[in-house]
Amino acid sequence: MLTTLKTAYTDTRAADLAWALGREPLPALAVLDLQLGGAIIQLRLLGASHQVLLEEDGSFCSETVACMSDTSTPLPLGVAKRIGTWEYEFAARVETLSQRQFAGRAQELLALVADHPHGLAGTFPGSPHAFTAMLAQRCEGQVRWRTWHAYPQEGRLVATQSRVGARMHASL
Repeated sequence: MLTTLKTAYTDTRAADLAWALGREPLPALAVLDLQLGGAIIQLRLLGASHQVLLEEDGSFCSETVACMSDTSTPLPLGVAKRIGTWEYEFAARVETLSQRQFAGRAQELLALVADHPHGLAGTFPGSPHAFTAMLAQRCEGQVRWRTWHAYPQEGRLVATQSRVGARMHASL
């Protein structure tokens, strides 16, 4: 699903993004509710930020990547935590692209997410390459999602990927 967000672009730099687990739902500009197997997942666009709410078998996980004035946790490169019986993993990377590369990557990502049944993307007024996009899936008993936060004014694209689920056991 692709939507135009009716708001000003609030997160102005990739470096302003922070990460948090366990936050209450924040006001969203666009929401996509999904059922992936027994999991109920809600993808939420918060301006140039995102929040994912996941519930399954009585367990709950909330991930927020946003410009949050009340947290001192910057966007980490990686996190691994236990949440009840689940294992949670998060990874982030920041790509710096030329203007031409950025435009191509933006078009590619928006096309990928816009027509995907488990995808949500929002573009901002004023720049066709200012967007936040999210894509969820269920794989091997786990729920996984990827997000992209675009900062065309500085040529930066922040990509994250997360997974929540039972511990994966390596086969012998």
